[in-house]
Amino acid sequence: MTDLTDLTLGQMTYALSQGEFSSRDLTQAYLDQIDRIESVLSAFITLTPELALKQADKADQEWLIRRKQGTLEGSPCLGIPIAIKDVLITNNIPTTAGSRILETFIPPYNATSVERLLDSGMVILGKTNTDEFAMGSSTENSAYKTSRNPWDINRVPGGSSGGSAAAVAARMTPVALGTDTGGSVRQPASFCGITGLKPTYGRVSRYGLIAFGSSLDCVGVLGKSATDVAVIYQRIAGHDPRDATSTDRPITTFNKVDQYRLDGLKIGIPKEYFIDGIQTEIVIAIEHAIELLVTLGAKVNEISLPYTPFAIPVYYLIAPAEASANLARFDGVRYGPREKAEDTLGMFQKTRGTLFGQEVKRRIMLGTYALSAGYYDAYYGKAQKVRILIRQDFEAAFQEVDVIAAPVTPTTAFKIGAHSGDPLSMYLEDIFTTTANLAGVPGLAFPVGFDTDNLPIGMQIIAPHYQEDLLLKIATAYQEITDWHLKKPPLISI
Repeated sequence: MTDLTDLTLGQMTYALSQGEFSSRDLTQAYLDQIDRIESVLSAFITLTPELALKQADKADQEWLIRRKQGTLEGSPCLGIPIAIKDVLITNNIPTTAGSRILETFIPPYNATSVERLLDSGMVILGKTNTDEFAMGSSTENSAYKTSRNPWDINRVPGGSSGGSAAAVAARMTPVALGTDTGGSVRQPASFCGITGLKPTYGRVSRYGLIAFGSSLDCVGVLGKSATDVAVIYQRIAGHDPRDATSTDRPITTFNKVDQYRLDGLKIGIPKEYFIDGIQTEIVIAIEHAIELLVTLGAKVNEISLPYTPFAIPVYYLIAPAEASANLARFDGVRYGPREKAEDTLGMFQKTRGTLFGQEVKRRIMLGTYALSAGYYDAYYGKAQKVRILIRQDFEAAFQEVDVIAAPVTPTTAFKIGAHSGDPLSMYLEDIFTTTANLAGVPGLAFPVGFDTDNLPIGMQIIAPHYQEDLLLKIATAYQEITDWHLKKPPLISI
């Protein structure tokens, strides 16, 4: 039943409602696909096949009741499988954040985003691989395994949501949750040729998300298409009293009516995003994608986001500073394994020194230094001031245009090990994505072509706060007249 893995969420839901196949059939199709290629891709840290089939059977019983009662509407997620990035807390399912320091941690509750999906009847296939504590752009920083890109297994799938992206692209799950602190949904979506949404900061609850950078973290969605992403986004978005940063603004429902026209839409092209060194094929593919949007009625203006060059240094001061505070709780006392030592301080030092990975320790030290007495104002304080200027860049731009179109990454997926031993070159992979996190605005990445190595090329569009529906409408309009999002990696045919 591998053909089931090609269906959209809408097609799955309709077929389930009509009894054309069961949720167990659908779930088993994805489990079979995982069995075939997980050993090659290493997309998952934890698989939950028994739980998934149990949840699928429960969904089938619910569909049976609904068919008898004739109440088939309003259940777009019932019986649909999903994978969860392993930084989101899952009740009775191991949650490691890709780190040895949480290797034995089994949470007693669910993150709000996970809870809402379970309440909608979704089926959890497992927990996907991630850079340790979401710190990375390649999934090479996972303490457990290095995930691989299904388009070329010698290349990275991106990070830190690389496991989620690889799993969706390889049809191991129809959709997945990821997180985006500096581009960690959009960049892997681009590298793997799928669609990835980073919502407005505060639009999706962070309750139950293992924190990296609390003022930057966003729970996002990865799927084959914008319409699939929209279904999951609308389930997880909304106010949560357990998250003090959660917004209570109403959610604008994504409406497919008149989705194929973009008349009057003003698209801004930021000159600072088309820099020297960007892969030429990426520029050409994005230019062609924008031309197609123009044929649908959009208009294009060049704009400027002048503080963009400061985004990387600002991000890599603020994010590590917040990480150094958030990760202080992982000390061997409350969570995970503990290293033995002669005294309590020695236990703290040995546990953290042994069980944290190199990148996590690097960022903790960077953040602690930036927050230390005598350096706070010079580093962290100044970075926060420049962050305000970056946000004001976007506010000024959105006075002129409706959305901004830009590259997601300077290159297509790079080879595993390409940035080993050079963390700065890895940090520069985030050059086009960190600004949206610093400003708190939503961004959506989707495929717009391939390079000569048959690697996917992605484009991102960025909108004002709380306008995720506009991003989804634009991407859906584009995907109605293109088929990049329908392309399958050659690995699937193995």
